[in-house]
Amino acid sequence: MIGKGKSISHTGVSIRYGWNQEKDAEIIFKQQLIGETPAEITNEFQTIQQLNYRCKHNTLSFIISPTIKDGEKLKVKGLQKVVQKFMAQMKLGERQAIAFVHQDKKHKHIHLYVNRIDYKGVAYKDNFIGKRSQFAAEKVAEELKLTTVRQVQFEKEFQLKEVRAEIKRRHDLSIQQFKPRSFDAYVNAMETNGVKVIPSINKSNQLQGFRFEFDNYNLKGSEVHQKMSILNIGKELDRNPNVKLFKAKNNHIKLLNKTLELTPSIALKLSKKVIKKIIELGMSI
Repeated sequence: MIGKGKSISHTGVSIRYGWNQEKDAEIIFKQQLIGETPAEITNEFQTIQQLNYRCKHNTLSFIISPTIKDGEKLKVKGLQKVVQKFMAQMKLGERQAIAFVHQDKKHKHIHLYVNRIDYKGVAYKDNFIGKRSQFAAEKVAEELKLTTVRQVQFEKEFQLKEVRAEIKRRHDLSIQQFKPRSFDAYVNAMETNGVKVIPSINKSNQLQGFRFEFDNYNLKGSEVHQKMSILNIGKELDRNPNVKLFKAKNNHIKLLNKTLELTPSIALKLSKKVIKKIIELGMSI
């Protein structure tokens, strides 16, 4: 569950958004309010807010988002519990408040609006409200046995680790199986093995690296593995016989039916490798 919070000045606009029927909105929580329309609710907020004319950002706006799986399980009573416990964690007390659930998308979420001004005219302290909202959502999730942000992050990190390992495995397989002799052949080999290789091209139409798309992930080569940089891929390709990789004219290579220029740094490093290879070959002769 994720919690976000901030102080706002546009009370009426926000409450109308929360009430938006296009979002399949439903009121799940109402406290210290009797109005039946966005305009009536806004007027009730503003009546209390007049007790503290110095406070301009006088409404608290929160978004509480359970995970998709938790959202599917949470019905009205469950969502009400989430709001009540969240308000208790935030120590909001007896203030005017209204909450809507938006369920027009797969990811069900709650919009909660609370009057920042209490009945004595005192403004709720909103320092670090974003971090406090997240902490409160974590506590509520733990209490109601819902998925916390930490659990979501752990699952994402674990899945990312698996994806990175799988891309690297398919890279090794492509090199061994197809023995590509150029970047173009390497890209085709990886695609055959289910990984889309996307050239990273700068504004000067220079090739500066590769991105790898697999299982809804899009990662830079360096994010996959240290050996997946364009230079290290070039070194692996250079081991194959009759390699065409370094036969680029004026630092240009053909890739995916396009002629691309290598960035100066990549061209220089590849050139140094070619020179070293020639020297080693001459010494062996």
